[in-house]
Amino acid sequence: MKPTPNWIPLPLYTQVLIAVLCGGLLGAIFGQEPYLGGLRNAQLGKLGLFVVTLLKTLAIPLIFFAILDALIRTTIPLRQGGKLLGICLVNVSVAMAIGLAIMNTWQPGLAWYGHVDELLHLVPGAKPSATALANVQAGSQSPIEYLASYIPRTITDPFSSNNIIGVVLLALALGSTLRLVRSKTNQADGVVNALARGIGRVYAWLVQILEWIILVVPFAVFGVVAQVVGKAGIGVFSVLWIFLVAMLAGLAVHALIYYPLVAWLVGKKSPKVYLGQGADAVMTAVSCNSSLATVPVTLRCLERMKVSPQSARLAACVGTNLNNDGITLYEAMAALFLAQALGYDLPMAKQVLIVLASIIAGAGVAGIPEAGLIVLPLVLAAAGLPDQVIIAAIPLIMTVDWIIARARSGVNVLSDMLVAILLDRGQVPAAELEAMPCPSETTHPREPQIS
Repeated sequence: MKPTPNWIPLPLYTQVLIAVLCGGLLGAIFGQEPYLGGLRNAQLGKLGLFVVTLLKTLAIPLIFFAILDALIRTTIPLRQGGKLLGICLVNVSVAMAIGLAIMNTWQPGLAWYGHVDELLHLVPGAKPSATALANVQAGSQSPIEYLASYIPRTITDPFSSNNIIGVVLLALALGSTLRLVRSKTNQADGVVNALARGIGRVYAWLVQILEWIILVVPFAVFGVVAQVVGKAGIGVFSVLWIFLVAMLAGLAVHALIYYPLVAWLVGKKSPKVYLGQGADAVMTAVSCNSSLATVPVTLRCLERMKVSPQSARLAACVGTNLNNDGITLYEAMAALFLAQALGYDLPMAKQVLIVLASIIAGAGVAGIPEAGLIVLPLVLAAAGLPDQVIIAAIPLIMTVDWIIARARSGVNVLSDMLVAILLDRGQVPAAELEAMPCPSETTHPREPQIS
């Protein structure tokens, strides 16, 4: 029996806060002057470049294999799966409409306008050229033409170009094919089954690599904060509050207005029942920053709401992989926020593409730890933001992301409960779902953590 360790590692958000404090102190004391044998804060800032580059490199294959693994392992009746997918699509579409309405009417990103110029000089690279700006802001293409440009021309094209939409489409096509072939073969140890096991192992390896990268994220935040404060002063953080307020506003409108109304008007559960009986699950998700780890509590809350066990298990055990409204809303709003901060006048077609990239990416990150951190660089790239802005902005955003992440988890749990309530209105047959396992009951490379 292994001895119990006498130390407990600090959670990631605590490590990030410590990194922010230490980096800010170092930047305030030394500025851009050399210290420790000639080391400068500008050199520390390259830590952020290194870590974000690693995240972007890992994100595409990780999402690809996550989708393949989920499609091969998941078992769900076709009729109920279609209903579940339809409800999730309606919810996430409303979330995106709320996000677009807030970003286009309030335009909170304009509060950062001019400040992002300071970020552009923190990492190698220059301001985007006039041609690049014109490409981002071009409104001559229709939404269909925009979407068509993201359809992969070859199998390897999405991977080389970091095309998140193309990667997800390719993974869905390949995963569905493998699932169909596997269901028609009776060979337990056939080639398809061996391939399925291989996909699971590769996914487990990629998740392990991601965990190693996450270990150095606080050092990246430390380096970038030291460089930012050393160059622009401690006042650079005065603009972060508007980003925090904008993200929390979008999540609050969707979770505290839309969800209770639908639960009441369609699901026949009053806000007192929906929010009151579900408070335990929401608070658990906020505290542990994981909607998937909250599944047992979610099931107990749904039982108190008198939702059938079959609907509850379908929504909370399987649907939690699709009910990522919190992540998708955050990714889209963050991309539009930074685009406004740079002065990009994005046409609606480009905004729709950002929304689509957020929805597809949100569905593809189920079970991936620190999912929001993985997807954000890809969605920002889909928005047409320059790499130097993405690399410099993400470590700064992380200084407040630990607050937003917990709000996202709470939104995702509220979404799970709403889907269960709506499914229950359709009287799900118990025999179809009685054997459906929850995530904690399945064999998986690791316990997923969804933020």
